[in-house]
Amino acid sequence: MPRKPKAAPVAVENGEPWGRVDDDGTVSVREGDQWRVVGQYPDGSPEEALAYFTRKYADLASEVTLLEVRQRRGGASASDLRHTATTLQGKLVDAAAVGDLASLTSRLDALFGTLQEATAAEAQVAKQAVDAAIVERTALVDRAEAIAARDPRTVQWKQVSVELNDLFEQWQAHQQNGPRLPKSTSQQLWSRFRDARSTVERHRRAFYAELDETHKHAKDQKTRLVERAEALAPRGEEGIPAYRGLLDEWKAAGRAGKKVDDALWARFKAAGDALYGARIERESVEAEESKGRIELKRAVLERARPIVDVKDLASARQQLTAIQREWDEIGRIFPRDKERTLDDELRKIETSVRTREDADWKRNDPETTARANDMTRQLTDAIEKLEADVAAAEKRGDARATKEAQAALEARKAWLRAIGG
Repeated sequence: MPRKPKAAPVAVENGEPWGRVDDDGTVSVREGDQWRVVGQYPDGSPEEALAYFTRKYADLASEVTLLEVRQRRGGASASDLRHTATTLQGKLVDAAAVGDLASLTSRLDALFGTLQEATAAEAQVAKQAVDAAIVERTALVDRAEAIAARDPRTVQWKQVSVELNDLFEQWQAHQQNGPRLPKSTSQQLWSRFRDARSTVERHRRAFYAELDETHKHAKDQKTRLVERAEALAPRGEEGIPAYRGLLDEWKAAGRAGKKVDDALWARFKAAGDALYGARIERESVEAEESKGRIELKRAVLERARPIVDVKDLASARQQLTAIQREWDEIGRIFPRDKERTLDDELRKIETSVRTREDADWKRNDPETTARANDMTRQLTDAIEKLEADVAAAEKRGDARATKEAQAALEARKAWLRAIGG
């Protein structure tokens, strides 16, 4: 005969207990019309045995309830919740607990249905996020490849390095914070990005290697120019033309790097300053020596100014010639701008006398005189005829003819006065 339970369970449904305890401490749970052994509790009373396995059930029920609460509140990943639910389902299979295990299974089944829809939506969102991430990461690759495709000869390498480093930082942030891409896609994009960076780095090394060679050549050339410039020092001012030639070569020599260029230029300029310093010293001496000659020429100018008013051209020319001879005997003046100022003042006087001489020559030129006499005769004859026309018009009382003849007469008289007739 089967043994009867020694004590009624705490949990019941419609008066039917969920668990029972046999005489040997074996504990069973009711599942529908069947009983399933869940364990033994030989060292305690039937109440203690049922309480122990009932607590096991309560723990499972709490986990199901917590999962339901997490699902209702939202924020948790549906796939994570499904994983937890699957784990709970495993725990409920042949669970060593006393209680309504079937209801817990039903609750989990209902939760699975809800989570299945949420998981599908979540998967769609995740796919969209991945697609967007692929587009964003592809854009980073395209920008890196565009930088790699630039002509290395026109690239500003400092700016390019900043741009590429910024792209790499964006790439790393995308990997750390963005969705995980499919492995094949991720590897393909990274391969392109890495190759672009390698190309830029190769171009950069080649550029700076060529630049170093260019700087070395320019340094050697400018060093020789400095030595040649410094060798001009004993020639003093006479070395300036040669120094100017060296300066043209310097400008065409190219760059040797800022520090090297600055150091070499300081030496080159110092050599030129020494040459120009000799000129400045010579000009200072000449300017000091010219002070007396400047005063002498100013005095000569004061004596020359009245010549423009001398009516006798022969006398004016004689006085001017004497002034010019005295002017030349005084000698050159330094600086040149002061000499030019004084020479311009004397030239005004010379121009005035020469203009008068030219006019006098034209007046006394036989050919010019003959032409003037012929013109005088023509104008005189025309004047006599016009005077007769005026008289005749007045006699006729023709006012219009009188006015026209009078105007023509006045014009001929003006021409005659102009040629000295």
